[in-house]
Amino acid sequence: MDGETGREPGVDAVAGSPDSQLSTLNSQLSPPDRGHLLTEHVCDHAEPIDTLSSREIVERMHEADAAITHAVANALDSIAATVDLVVDALRVGGRLIYIGAGTSGRLGVLDASECPPTFCSDPAQVVGIIAGGDSALRRSSEGAEDVPENGAAAMDDVEVAANDVVVGIASGGTTPYVHGAIARAKQRGAKTVFFACVPAEQVSSEADVEIRVLTGPELIAGSTRLKAGTATKMVLNMITTTAFVRIGKTYGPLMVDLSTRSAKLTDRGVRIVRRLTDLDRPGALDLLHAAGGEVKTALVMHHRACDASTARRLLEENDGHPRRIIG
Repeated sequence: MDGETGREPGVDAVAGSPDSQLSTLNSQLSPPDRGHLLTEHVCDHAEPIDTLSSREIVERMHEADAAITHAVANALDSIAATVDLVVDALRVGGRLIYIGAGTSGRLGVLDASECPPTFCSDPAQVVGIIAGGDSALRRSSEGAEDVPENGAAAMDDVEVAANDVVVGIASGGTTPYVHGAIARAKQRGAKTVFFACVPAEQVSSEADVEIRVLTGPELIAGSTRLKAGTATKMVLNMITTTAFVRIGKTYGPLMVDLSTRSAKLTDRGVRIVRRLTDLDRPGALDLLHAAGGEVKTALVMHHRACDASTARRLLEENDGHPRRIIG
C-alpha cells in the first residue's frame, strides 16, 4: 500500500480522474484493430472444436502445446540477457518487478510469490504488479489495462529506481498499461524488459531487452492463457530460478537456502544435510536445530567445524555462496 496515496501498486491510480475515464471510454468506443497480431490469428488447421469430443479437444490442445518449447528455445539468448540484468540488480539491492494485465499480470504475481518459499528470498526482491490491483487476481478487471498512465503510476507507487529491473508482460504486445509502465520505468532509470508472443514488426517496444516467444495462433483465437500463458510461465520460471542459482541460493541441484518452517521443509532440509555430510538422520536434525533451521548455515557449520554465528559471517563474506566455503 502506498503511504501517500493509500492505494496498492497496480491499482488504477487515476481511474477516477476525468482524463482517465475519457481515455478508457475512447478505447472502448473505438478500439484499435488487433486482427493482425499473431496471437489473434485463427489456426489454419483448426477444426470446429465445438463439434469434437472431450478426448479430441484435449488431444488438439496437447498437439498445439508441443510447439511451445521450440518457441521458448528461440528466445533463450534474450532470456539469458534478462537474467544477467536481474542478477546484477539483486547483487546491489535492486529488485525484479513484473507488471502486466490479465493472465500476464497473474503469472507475474504468481512467479514473484513463489520465490520466498522456494529460495528463502526477501519478498521485496521480486515484486508482481497486476493492472487493477490484487483484486484482479481473482476477478478480472479488463478495462484496467487500457490506460498507460496507470502503468506509469504503478511504477511511481513502488518507487522504481536505477537498481531495479522492470519486466513488462504482454502476450499480445499491445497492452497500454504495460507500455506506460516501461516508459516510466525508463524515465526513473531502471532497466526494462518487454515480453510478448508477437514479433517486433507487429508491436515494437522501447525496452532495453525484448523477449519474443512466438507461440503462434491459439486453439481458441486470442485466448492467450493457453500456449502464450504456458510459455510465459516457463520463461518467468527460467528468469527467477536462474537468477537465484547465480546468487548462491542452491548447491548443485539442491535448495540449500532453505529455512525449515514446516514438517515438509524440515524433512527436505534433513535430507539435504545428510546428502552433503556424513551425518545420519538424527545427527542432521540436531545440526539443523543448532543452525536455527537454516540449511546453508548448518552445512557451513559442519564443514568448517564452527558455530552458527561464524557460519553466517562466512556466508555473508562470500555473498551467500556455500560452494565458495565448503567446496
